[in-house]
Amino acid sequence: MRLLALCLVFSVAACGATVAQDPAASSGPVTVKNCGQDVTFDRVPSKVVTNDTGIAEIMFALGLADRMAGYVIGDGQTADVASSPFKADWDRVPKLGEKITKEVVQGAGADLVFAGWNYGFSESSGFTPEALKGLGIPSYQLTEACRNGIGKQRGIMPPLDALYEDLRNLGKVFGVSARAEELISGYQEQIAAAGALMEGEPRPKVFLYDSGLDQPFTSGKNAAPQDIIAKAGGANIFGDLDDSWTTVGWETVVQANPDVILINDSADGDNNTPEEKEKFLTGYAPLAGVPAVRDRKFFVLPYAALVESPRNPAAIEAFAKFLAG
Repeated sequence: MRLLALCLVFSVAACGATVAQDPAASSGPVTVKNCGQDVTFDRVPSKVVTNDTGIAEIMFALGLADRMAGYVIGDGQTADVASSPFKADWDRVPKLGEKITKEVVQGAGADLVFAGWNYGFSESSGFTPEALKGLGIPSYQLTEACRNGIGKQRGIMPPLDALYEDLRNLGKVFGVSARAEELISGYQEQIAAAGALMEGEPRPKVFLYDSGLDQPFTSGKNAAPQDIIAKAGGANIFGDLDDSWTTVGWETVVQANPDVILINDSADGDNNTPEEKEKFLTGYAPLAGVPAVRDRKFFVLPYAALVESPRNPAAIEAFAKFLAG
């Protein structure tokens, strides 16, 4: 049983909105805690540059497209834009390139860069919050990708809490806190209703397959799939790993014996489509006896629904319906 990548449906009110500032919003400095550090904004940013689809859609959901100088996304994320409930915002905000660099954000006149570790920020490329600070450009880090102090491991709180944290922080910075709380309340109601679909049922073991042939790239407990799987009624087989997106071994997947495989519809250079990924999984001999492969229990979600983004609640609802069906 399988379902190909879906266009997740959101309410019309969540899409393409332009939101007025809260009447009580202060015109003075605003301080928020981001990745455990206090970050102060002296004024409301008006030329934000984002990297990655999920991050841009957080801005769109808050009605802040008019505060953006542009966005950067890779070529492999164009399908996410096509399926986005925020298509009108994608159409009106300029695309600045496929790889974020200091030159790109300087050229856009950015007064804030919203990105994250492995979501644009990287020591190897030299594009880091510290490097931007040296250029006089503030940054805001995606909370899902905050480093937790253990090497380069990422994630400091449960994934949905990370989404809510960013919505509230950005709501405060941009003076749209009422909009942020409205979104969070709606998401929580949607998630609670989805969770009821599997209430009292056994929790199927779920393997999130992002990419990788020699070794699979998957989700630990700090990436969005953890809560998408758990809130839908499943159990992430790597939910004990204190990391967000991480590489594991195929032998551990076989030992975990998953009942369902959740496939990330993202291009990875080896298997670029869900069909190619499913073909690999069904043809990989060590997985032949795994229930998910044996019974063809595959479910596909878009990349933008599996990273921290406003699509997470709809992803939970869709996956819960699949598990309950």
